[in-house]
Amino acid sequence: MNKIFYFSIAIFLLFLTGCSNKYDYNNKSYHSSSYAEYQNRKIEAQSSKIRNSPAIHRATMRPYTVFGKKYYPTETYISEQFEGIASWYGPKFNNKKTSNGEIYNMYAMTAASKTLPMNTMVKVYSKDSKKSVIVRINDRGPFVAGRIIDLSNVAAHKIDMVKKGTAEVILTVVGFNGKIATSKEEKREIQTIKDYYLQIGVFSKASRANSIKKKLELILDNNKYSVVIKKIRVNSKFLYKIWISGFKSENETYDFKVKNSLKDAIIVAK
Repeated sequence: MNKIFYFSIAIFLLFLTGCSNKYDYNNKSYHSSSYAEYQNRKIEAQSSKIRNSPAIHRATMRPYTVFGKKYYPTETYISEQFEGIASWYGPKFNNKKTSNGEIYNMYAMTAASKTLPMNTMVKVYSKDSKKSVIVRINDRGPFVAGRIIDLSNVAAHKIDMVKKGTAEVILTVVGFNGKIATSKEEKREIQTIKDYYLQIGVFSKASRANSIKKKLELILDNNKYSVVIKKIRVNSKFLYKIWISGFKSENETYDFKVKNSLKDAIIVAK
């Protein structure tokens, strides 16, 4: 009887010891490390099959077309935010290949984005439930107007959007290559040049530049692109450069140039 009693006590103490080291998600407190470091360890433990190599990134950053619409994957930077509608996908796609060659697991903290680089870490905040979750991009989609991310089933449950099917969200980029940025250097990291412009021409008269600007604005998709005039000084004279802005990648800029027969236009990266 005494042996059974002491054995029970030992098991109970072992249980308490295990519990004392567990992460308290609601309070965001962890005894031995920061929240981000804990998340990184958890991600590494759960994601041993992450596909992440220069070759995969080159392949998944190429422009692609779905339902007749062309999409241009673009690089991003820590803390960049996007607002839109989130949806989720589950059993129908479970165990099927994702766009980067992984096997979709509806119980893993992953998501699909039309343009973010694969393995980008994104914090998804639901305006409806006021809850948030961190996911890793490993697929492309959702290909519905207005929707900016497709969450895995488990991630959708975390922010209470499964029953409704969609939710208004704010996305914040928090890391790259499957890891959350923790150091100041990582948080300042920029994947690549962010903005691209197409220089249409350079004019010596402001009136001529403004005239061309107005003509371009009539034919452009103003929700996506805009025309700007850059005033520069060369010696004692002013020149006026006309740029079309709103491009997020060199491929997108080049395709626009070819499609609109702007053979003399110059691509500018800033």
